[in-house]
Amino acid sequence: MATSASHPRPPTISDVARVAGVSRTTVSHSLNGLGKVDPRTRERIKKVAAELGYRPNLRAQRLRRGQAKAIALASSMPFAVAGGPSRLGFYMEVAAAAAESALLHDYALVLVPPVQSGSALYSVDIDGAIVVEPDAQDAAVAQLRERGLPYVALGRPVAPDDDAPYVDLRGGQVADVLLAHLHAQGSEHPALIVGSGARHSTVDALAAYERSAAAHGWQPIVRRVPESGGEQAGYEQCAALLAEHPEVDAVCALVDAFAVGAVKAIRDSGRSVPDDVMVVTRYDGLRARTCEPPLTAVDLHLDQVAAAAVDLLLARLRGDTDTTSTAMAPEPQLIIRASSVRTPRPE
Repeated sequence: MATSASHPRPPTISDVARVAGVSRTTVSHSLNGLGKVDPRTRERIKKVAAELGYRPNLRAQRLRRGQAKAIALASSMPFAVAGGPSRLGFYMEVAAAAAESALLHDYALVLVPPVQSGSALYSVDIDGAIVVEPDAQDAAVAQLRERGLPYVALGRPVAPDDDAPYVDLRGGQVADVLLAHLHAQGSEHPALIVGSGARHSTVDALAAYERSAAAHGWQPIVRRVPESGGEQAGYEQCAALLAEHPEVDAVCALVDAFAVGAVKAIRDSGRSVPDDVMVVTRYDGLRARTCEPPLTAVDLHLDQVAAAAVDLLLARLRGDTDTTSTAMAPEPQLIIRASSVRTPRPE
């Protein structure tokens, strides 16, 4: 079928071969880095392809190689925590760094909406995935396994049968840093608010809080909050906590959405932040920085963490057997803000 002059057909691999005076196989090998082609010929073919405006057929490449040259970033974190005012903060910060790292290796990064069903993983054409902080019965992990796709975890997997490579986010150390700060600021009755699931950050924070309570003689005060409740759930649980334990002088709300809700509950109870009740949270994101007062939080070095996760996944896709299956996040750095810096009381 003839193509109209106003809509010329795109150049094909045959056109490149004809202009370069080589076979289609040589063009294919040159443009895809395959076979043994003289470097000068390879460069000449690339130049011809660029001049003609040739673009490879990605679907055909997928069929030949059995690769999509794409990886996904997935999470089962509810939108009430991952989205809202934070604009997907934690998730998007990881995504930006992971996308840059993936592109350096000629891979695209596909963002899967952070929904509990993880249903989008059925429809995307990917070679593997990075799962952000998988829960014990993680929907994203389940679907990746069903598809037979490799994945790595951003955060230690907590399911007993999950032996996927992972980046250790130092969950226990992060909680230790926050709790040590509250102790140094004079807290004698700190409470802990965490998610009701079993993500590594929750499991590690509970263990760290128990250690600190034993070391400092604190009465353990813990509230488990469904992540799907977001800020409102943090508000309600903190309000109930303060009514039941009026002695509480600090709240470590691990999830930033819970922390923002806790600040509102503290103020509505007639108390002030931080002079009456200090508040700290884990992730130094948009919620922490824009809360009033701004929240003390932790720099998790997500740019380096995301790049490490991409490296682990690509090593698995290559079938490397001599590489480590674990990477360690950099040391957590405490970012102290007004939510936990009390005004010195007069002697």
